[in-house]
Amino acid sequence: MQKRWKPNVTVAAVIEREGRFLLVEEDTRDGLRLNTPAGHLDPGEDPVQACRRETLEESAHDFTPTALVGIYLNRFMPSSATQDITYLRFTFCGTLGQHHPDRALDYGIVRAVWMTPEEIRAAQARHRSPIVMQCIDDYLAGKRFPIDILNVDPSVYLQPRSATENVA
Repeated sequence: MQKRWKPNVTVAAVIEREGRFLLVEEDTRDGLRLNTPAGHLDPGEDPVQACRRETLEESAHDFTPTALVGIYLNRFMPSSATQDITYLRFTFCGTLGQHHPDRALDYGIVRAVWMTPEEIRAAQARHRSPIVMQCIDDYLAGKRFPIDILNVDPSVYLQPRSATENVA
């Protein structure tokens, strides 16, 4: 039987303030990379909740998603590794909230930085993902979809049963 292909679901925030965008600088095995605040969808949360959480963890900013910029699919195949990972990314824009300067940033995040679109484009060789610039370009082009386009079944929020509860 063939192994089932399952893309990794991620979320990202495109946050603009006065013509600059909030990015995070991450320490990766490939060196320092730039990304929009982003991360994986965790069990028990929907994409909007995940985006709020990831933005706070990576940038120390509260964030309220108000629109979906786009849904992106990309494949990560580094030449020096055996990984072959596909990501399905939900990218949101919204309202930037309070900054928590004393909050520790997520593991691997060096700092949050505000950059102009020109600075971001000039640094494409340092982007964590090939779709960082695409998400920002789509935002700049005015792409917005209502968040209620996402339908989440209530079962997503249920706590998983323990192994002993599953035995009948």
